[in-house]
Amino acid sequence: MDKKFLFKVHIPKSVDRPLLEVLHSGFIGQGSKVDQFEKDLGDYFGNKKVITVNAGTSAIQLALRLANVGYGDEVISSPMTCTATNMPILAAGAKIVWADVDKETGLIDPKSIEEKITKKTKAIIMVHFGGIPCQIDEINRIAREYGIKTIEDAAHAFGSEYNGKKIGNHSDFVIFSFQAIKHITTIDGGLLFCKDSNDFQRGVLLRWFGIDRKSNRKDFRCEDDILEYGYKFHMNDISAVIGIEQLKYADQIVSKHLSNQKFYDEEIQGIVGVRTITKPSNVISSCWIYTLHVEKRDLFIEYMDSQGIMTSRVHERNDIHTAFKESKASLPNLDIFNLTQVSIPVGWWINDEDREYIVKKIKEFSKLNF
Repeated sequence: MDKKFLFKVHIPKSVDRPLLEVLHSGFIGQGSKVDQFEKDLGDYFGNKKVITVNAGTSAIQLALRLANVGYGDEVISSPMTCTATNMPILAAGAKIVWADVDKETGLIDPKSIEEKITKKTKAIIMVHFGGIPCQIDEINRIAREYGIKTIEDAAHAFGSEYNGKKIGNHSDFVIFSFQAIKHITTIDGGLLFCKDSNDFQRGVLLRWFGIDRKSNRKDFRCEDDILEYGYKFHMNDISAVIGIEQLKYADQIVSKHLSNQKFYDEEIQGIVGVRTITKPSNVISSCWIYTLHVEKRDLFIEYMDSQGIMTSRVHERNDIHTAFKESKASLPNLDIFNLTQVSIPVGWWINDEDREYIVKKIKEFSKLNF
């Protein structure tokens, strides 16, 4: 019996030739392939303010910098995410303020966000957990009222939509990850969208030490005056050429996730001890992971593993980590969500036979334990 994995790396064979051409071209830094990938991404998302970087974490750190977050500031965020979302806040010298989440979806709760705002609040990070978009309009309304910048962590949400538009078009900043097991990968890499043109131009400079690489210099190796410090966050042509090829498969990949999601939404209904998550009618989730609520969750994980099916909670709630001890807070809805949440395989590699087997084993678990 083949193991039904929760994650799998998508690398098409069609990437081999263009990748080898770049590897032996004599130029492997940020160059024409990065330019092409950014153009292709702009076309795909319908947003031309594209900044590719070397990791999704770098994209968050850059977004925080563009939001002028620094020492003594506060950033409201969700603890129900990868630590990569929140480590950059500490790197910026700011304090994390945890907002509670919706007890069903695990998404950050706008009401809790508003309750946590102080004079020190500089930014809000919303995480589209599993690919389900947050209540973006409501969060942005709150942010505008208080003069706060918003950052969407869309690492799980490549291809997701909100109000008929792809995620990547709604907030001050939106970040994506191209890490190995995301919908598409560039081996490692990330993406930042900016709403404001000035933020975009500044971000392009800051991703590479603050250097204007497009200035008309007599000696290209010697930079013009650098206005402010920056980072070595840029993408390279090796990652970009992989991304160019991967993007050709994006719709196919997302469609398979959507198909498997729809199957589970229909077939798992009514199983005792197991609940699906109902998504708002104005969103499409690209479903990077498919999250269920399962009573006797830990027993479920053991049983599914014994049947050759990988399941996981995927991310530990960040607020329990010592690194975030300065941000302790009461989060009753997160307690409820995290008690029963678990994800099952849903990706492009799960075929019709696989998903039928997975549902069959969920039903068997229910009959054995409830």
